[in-house]
Amino acid sequence: MTADRTLDASGLCCPVPVLKTKAAMETLAVSQVLEVIATDAGARADLAAWCRRTGQTLVQTDETPDGKLQFFIRKTK
Repeated sequence: MTADRTLDASGLCCPVPVLKTKAAMETLAVSQVLEVIATDAGARADLAAWCRRTGQTLVQTDETPDGKLQFFIRKTK
């Protein structure tokens, strides 16, 4: 998947990845995609819940070969 912007939240713990994601999404236009990279295992549930609450679309979640979590979030609003 291709992202319009990447946010590296590696090494940050809850709730910082979600707060940084929110700020980064505000810079995107509707339909653009943000890639978020995180190392906090809680980010998987936190970002999914944030997307549901805010109406954004969690398009894809992956784990990179080095164990980092990778999220692709499409701005819908």
